[in-house]
Amino acid sequence: MFLGITLLVIVFTGYTFAIKLSEAADGIIPLSVVARLIGLKSVITLEVLLPTALYLSIIAALSRFHRDSEMAAINTAGVGEAGILRSVIILSVLIAVIVGTISLFARPWAYRQSYQIEAEARAEFDIRKIEPGQFIELQGSKYVLFARHVDKHKGRLQDVFLQSERGNKIQLIFAQEAFLPPVHAGERRSFEFVNGYNYLLDPLGSQDTTLKFKHMKVYIPTDKRDTKYRRRAEPSINLYRSDAPEDIAEFQWRLSTPLATVLLSLLAVPLSRSAPRQSRHHSFVFAILVYVGLFNLTGVARTWVENGKVQSFPGIWWIYLVPLLLFIGLMVAPTWLRRKR
Repeated sequence: MFLGITLLVIVFTGYTFAIKLSEAADGIIPLSVVARLIGLKSVITLEVLLPTALYLSIIAALSRFHRDSEMAAINTAGVGEAGILRSVIILSVLIAVIVGTISLFARPWAYRQSYQIEAEARAEFDIRKIEPGQFIELQGSKYVLFARHVDKHKGRLQDVFLQSERGNKIQLIFAQEAFLPPVHAGERRSFEFVNGYNYLLDPLGSQDTTLKFKHMKVYIPTDKRDTKYRRRAEPSINLYRSDAPEDIAEFQWRLSTPLATVLLSLLAVPLSRSAPRQSRHHSFVFAILVYVGLFNLTGVARTWVENGKVQSFPGIWWIYLVPLLLFIGLMVAPTWLRRKR
């Protein structure tokens, strides 16, 4: 199981690293925060990676016992499928407690930290992030900056263009050089231009203004504080107190992850059955279909709760009757077939 978790974390980390590294290369976020963001993203995904690794590990171990006839020897020693189920339940409950803790507390905390780090990283703007010949958009394209040449060591831009809005007019600045002091989140940005022209263009074309300057400073208003409500980062206690369908769906999802962990582990026992020397892929194909089906159904149930199509009760809980009934059917079927014979 631990090997499975490690492999899944490595795969996810590699994928996340590629995305964040491309953002760092484009100057969106500094390279120094990439490792912190990857660590937080890994914490977020553990609520899915842990149940997945446990489920696949149980199937891999038990199906091998069946293929190599070791399960027959275990049964001969007096340990039946009920004994195996007891061991699986104990292990799955322990993992479910960890998953529940991550889902209810660690995951929203990690989301809050990620949003804060990304907001601060995007708010910081350093001249060393500017690439020559590329247009840089600030504050949702309200400001567009272009520099033909960039001296990253001296912090200078040459042949600079800046477009912005100034009241009901469009401001265009062309300058030989510009300085862009490093700033941090919450600080006021400013550009200092040297030897250039400032054009104020009237959309109606009647009151255009041209100004030649040697030195000019342009202040950019500080980004508004991000007050967007992010449900994934909201503490679980706040979701519990909320009556909004979206909050109810998110809270029920967090509560359901331990239940999904236990049910998947129980399903893994009958799904791992196979005949001696049967192909190892036999058990995994059906098990993966069950896994994908369960999470897709859970996603559908969650969407229905968010849209108000399903009330808070039964909410998303009814969907877990499907794996429970499937487990009961798979456990009862062999006994029923033997009796029929």
